Amino acid sequence: MNLFFRSQPKIPTSTTISIDGEPVSVSVRINARARSYRLSLPASGGPLLTLPPHGKWSEAEAFLARQHNWLAARIKRAPPASSFADGGVVPLRGVDHRIIGTGKLRGRVELAEDDGEMVLLVPGEPANQARRLTDWLKDEAHADLSAASALHAARLGVTVKTIRMRSQATRWGSCSSSGTINYNWRLIMAPPFVLDYVAAHEVAHLVEMNHSAAFWATVKRTLPEMDKGRAWLEAHGRALMAR
Repeated sequence: MNLFFRSQPKIPTSTTISIDGEPVSVSVRINARARSYRLSLPASGGPLLTLPPHGKWSEAEAFLARQHNWLAARIKRAPPASSFADGGVVPLRGVDHRIIGTGKLRGRVELAEDDGEMVLLVPGEPANQARRLTDWLKDEAHADLSAASALHAARLGVTVKTIRMRSQATRWGSCSSSGTINYNWRLIMAPPFVLDYVAAHEVAHLVEMNHSAAFWATVKRTLPEMDKGRAWLEAHGRALMAR
């Protein structure tokens, strides 16, 4: 074999790095205007590794390894998580709701209004209220995201096979070529147009498994006002992710 003509490893669209023993997906992008390797942590979409046009994957991997501690610190440096305890406030579909413990041992979380304030009535012992509320929010997220995914799948002529709720530290969603979509359950706390944007984004990956111009055109085809949800996540995504 002529080593001088060995082909360079293909640059992937994403890679994985371990942070505190947990796999963290890092998107990979080539930017025609970039002059060096760059790692960033946008408010939405997770870590992003940017390569210059003539970058080599071996050099990019080495750069990412050197930035491990920086990325770990940035991921941890998030606003403190809000409490799901009695008296706390949590947004639901973009509207703040006060958490009220009912003291009942059984039953489901219920929506109500108390003197003009929207509230969430949470049963169970105080030590279990946060878990019960989280489980309920995940169920609500699954219902809303399933409906939104079905709508965009019908518009784009694709099939979503499975939808799962996840608690990713840096991602709002992910899509496999087999038709499985994972969503971050915290999207139920954002305004509905944000959840709709993420659903359109992930379903569009069933047409284009990349972030090319064709992919973004596909998102816009099913959701012409996609920029509204994308901008909201850029501005508020980090705070929402910390909840």
